[in-house]
Amino acid sequence: MKRLSLFSIACVVAVTAPATLAAESKPFKPKLNPPAASDYRTVDPENLLVIDTTKGRVLLEMVPEIAPLSVARIKDLAREHFYDGLTFHRVIEGFMAQGGDPKGDGTGGSTKPDVSQEFAFRRGPATPYVSVSAKAGVEEGFVKSMAVRGQISDLMVMTADGKVNDWGLWCDGVAGMARATEPDSANSQFFLMRDFSDVLEHSYTPWGRVLVGGDVVKALKVGEPPVDPDKMTSVRVAADLPPGQQPKVQVVDAASPWAKTALKYTIDVCDLQLPAKVVN
Repeated sequence: MKRLSLFSIACVVAVTAPATLAAESKPFKPKLNPPAASDYRTVDPENLLVIDTTKGRVLLEMVPEIAPLSVARIKDLAREHFYDGLTFHRVIEGFMAQGGDPKGDGTGGSTKPDVSQEFAFRRGPATPYVSVSAKAGVEEGFVKSMAVRGQISDLMVMTADGKVNDWGLWCDGVAGMARATEPDSANSQFFLMRDFSDVLEHSYTPWGRVLVGGDVVKALKVGEPPVDPDKMTSVRVAADLPPGQQPKVQVVDAASPWAKTALKYTIDVCDLQLPAKVVN
């Protein structure tokens, strides 16, 4: 059986600091005022994944603009209650927590066909994108809560489809699809980043980011597999929950005045975790 994992990467390196942070010192960062109510946007419940675990609740924003096939698969399986009771069978300190395998050993998946890789995506004028910086022919920004990097926007006028290539960055809290050695072998297993790593770029599909519950992800029992591993007790799309049980999550908009001020004092886009809160 094929083993769904981050295959050899975890053996080589678990976590690395952003290259820019390794080479530069962080600028002086004054104490910022808390975000104003107008700085927040409400996450679409259709793209809010509610993961209840034995350690607590994780609320994750799915971003179909960067990985539509992967988001569709996660939603389909959540709506079938596929993930309920499955374990986090591979949790590496300072790296990631992996789950979604009905066998619990990294070799299983759903009966659905594998999902094609979405290591990069085409960004166009209609993409909900906020540019943060552009230098040396590379632009960084946010698509909703996802930090991304790619070609500069000015190149859109030179491409046949009016779009440019971008890819998601593996910041703390990013959700990705696990796979075997073949690029198009993702199925049901996914992982949640417990720190930043740049070794996954162009090799794995990022499809969302944890907004609330990052402490829960970091509290999951470590091991390959852990002794008495933690479980996902329930995984649901928020829109499918009864009205009285739907969490309403707000996250600071990357285009807001607060975010623009905070970004002045960060070197790398992964350095900024957009504040989020549950408001009901």
